[in-house]
Amino acid sequence: MDRVRDFKVLQNYRIWIKFDDGEEKTINFRPFLTKGFSTELLDYDKFSGVFIEQGGGLAWENGYDFCPNYLKQLQSEEEPISK
Repeated sequence: MDRVRDFKVLQNYRIWIKFDDGEEKTINFRPFLTKGFSTELLDYDKFSGVFIEQGGGLAWENGYDFCPNYLKQLQSEEEPISK
């Protein structure tokens, strides 16, 4: 199982993530903040309160979280989109 080892909150709801295997990526979380309790994180102070949860993923105090395996599969902003 993958685990987030380190992260840094960037501007515009982006987070740089480093995984335990050394892979790094930057993910734009804005598209995920559109429904239900995730919209609370549009408050940038709340969004910036992200932390690494016990299972190695990213989570927020309101209970919103992302599994590390799912994060690993997401397209990084630096990677070209395959056609």
